[in-house]
Amino acid sequence: MSDAVAGFFAPWAVFAAVGVLHLVLPARRLAGYARHERTGDVLQYRVNGLLIFVVTLAVWCALCMTGLMPWDWLWQQRWPSALGALVLGLAASAATVLGAPTSGRGLLAELYLGRRENPQPFGGRADAKMYLYLAGAVLLELNVLSFAAHHWDAFRDDPSPGIALYVVLMSWFVCDYLIFERVHLYTYDLFAERVGFKLIWGCLFWYPYFYAVGLWAVADLANPDAPAWLLVVAAVVFFGGWVLARGANLQKHRFKREPDRAFLGIAPKALSDGEREVLVSGFWGVSRHVNYLGEIAMGVGLALALGRPSMLAPWLYPLYYVALLVPRERADDRRCAAKYGPLWDRYRAQVRWRIVPRIY
Repeated sequence: MSDAVAGFFAPWAVFAAVGVLHLVLPARRLAGYARHERTGDVLQYRVNGLLIFVVTLAVWCALCMTGLMPWDWLWQQRWPSALGALVLGLAASAATVLGAPTSGRGLLAELYLGRRENPQPFGGRADAKMYLYLAGAVLLELNVLSFAAHHWDAFRDDPSPGIALYVVLMSWFVCDYLIFERVHLYTYDLFAERVGFKLIWGCLFWYPYFYAVGLWAVADLANPDAPAWLLVVAAVVFFGGWVLARGANLQKHRFKREPDRAFLGIAPKALSDGEREVLVSGFWGVSRHVNYLGEIAMGVGLALALGRPSMLAPWLYPLYYVALLVPRERADDRRCAAKYGPLWDRYRAQVRWRIVPRIY
C-alpha cells in the first residue's frame, strides 16, 4: 500500500478506532438535556471521551517511538488524509440523511441540517453526536502534534516558540472539551441540531483539518522571531476567552441541574413565568451568548500565538467562528422566543447585548 493510499484511509482508521474504544471502554452514564423525539424521555449518554483520548495518544506515541511511523507522518500525508476525511464525511452524511424518513423541509435543507435528531445506535450504547465530536477532537489533536513535529524536525536549531505555544493552547482546547464532556450534553449542538452534512462532514473533516489551518500554513516556515509580548498577549486573550466560554457553560450546566446552588460564589438569579426560568446572573447577565465571545477570543489567541499577525491563514479560524456563531445566535434567539414567549422578551429587555457587551 502506498503512503498516499494509507494517508487517505488514515482518518477512517482513527474514526473506527475511536468508535470501537467508545463502545468497549468503561464509561459514565449520564442524563442529558435533549429528549427522545417520540417518547419525550430524557436521553442517556455514555461518556468516556477523555479515556479514549489518552488511549489513542498512547497508541500513536508508541507507533512513533518504536519507529513504525514518523512523528510527522500525518503532516507528510496531510493532503491525502484530508481528502479521505472529506470523502468519508460526504458519504456518511448522504447515507445518514437519505436512510432516514423525511421531515418535509426539502431535500437540500435536510441534507445540510439532517433528518434525525438524536440517533443512538447499538441499543443506546453510543450517541451519534457525541461520537462525531469526539472523533473530530481526537484527530485534530493528532494532526496538531504531527504538524508541530514536522516544524520541530525541520527547524530543530531554531524552532518557533509560537508553535509550541499554539500546541499547548490547542491541546488545552481539546482536553478541556473532553474533561467537561458532560457539560456538552446541555449545549445547543446536542439539544437543538439534527445529524446531517453540517454535523457529520463538519466533525469528520472540517473540525480536525480546518481548525488546525493556522498551523498547517506555518509549520513549514522558519521561526518568525515574534516578540515575547505578542506571545504573552496571545495566551492572555486565549485564556480570557476560555474563562468566558467555559465559565458560562459550566454556570448554565449547574443551573440546569441544581437551580438553587451558587456557581463560583455567584448566586443564581432567574426570570420566571411560573413554569420556566431563564438565568440572568453571572455570565448570562453580561450578554445572551457571552460563551460565543469566549470561543471567538480563543480563536484570536491561537492566531496570535503563531507569531505572524499580518498573515491571513491563522485568522481564518477565528473568522470562521464569527461566521458560525453570529447566525447560530440568531437561530437560538428565534428558538428561545418560540419556546419561552413573553419570558424571553423580558430577558432580552434585561440583557440587551447578543454576544459582545455594549457592541453587539
